Amino acid sequence: QVQLVESGGGLVQPGGSLRLSCAASGTIFSISAMGWYRQVPGKQYELFAHIPDDFRTKYTDAVKGRFTISRDNGKNTVYLQMDSLQPEDTAVYYCNGVGPNGSRWAWGQGTKVTVSS
Repeated sequence: QVQLVESGGGLVQPGGSLRLSCAASGTIFSISAMGWYRQVPGKQYELFAHIPDDFRTKYTDAVKGRFTISRDNGKNTVYLQMDSLQPEDTAVYYCNGVGPNGSRWAWGQGTKVTVSS
């Protein structure tokens, strides 16, 4: 089982930036597709950024051009650089593996991002 610890969230004004980190335990990390998900109250987890082991990143239209996912396999860490943040980006952000049926492991505690003036 992989354990996930997200960090880096906070309160930011519209147009601002944040960088999230997700540290993962386990040697399986380097061969696993990883993703950033977010959740708002009452809704399901949304996968919006994905980085497979070949580093070919994918994004939903909602974040494309504003967010950048990256990974450091040597540190078992995946990052999310978020620029031009908007109020609709307010959510709790999680990382997890990306499998054929969605997330792969137990969820971490997440990191809350609030975009507000």
